[in-house]
Amino acid sequence: DGFLKYIVNRCVFNSTELKDIEYIYSTYYNKLELARFSSSVGKFVGYTEYGVKNAERWNNDPSELARRKNEKERYCKHNIDVDYQAALTKS
Repeated sequence: DGFLKYIVNRCVFNSTELKDIEYIYSTYYNKLELARFSSSVGKFVGYTEYGVKNAERWNNDPSELARRKNEKERYCKHNIDVDYQAALTKS
């Protein structure tokens, strides 16, 4: 009973090269996606009235945008390299 708010960070890729990696940061409430940042779009997009308001606020904050844009290299590239090497050693 209650409501669930959560955030998902994910990386979509088809190679270990940075140009082939997309970082996605999504906020959810009760399984409904409110807003998303995608490194290929370069800004937040809202999917609900509440999400649109938050996306506008985050898009007007240069430090928030810079932080999310940096996650592609900091979060995705690092983890993809580790996972890729682990997969190669097991194959």
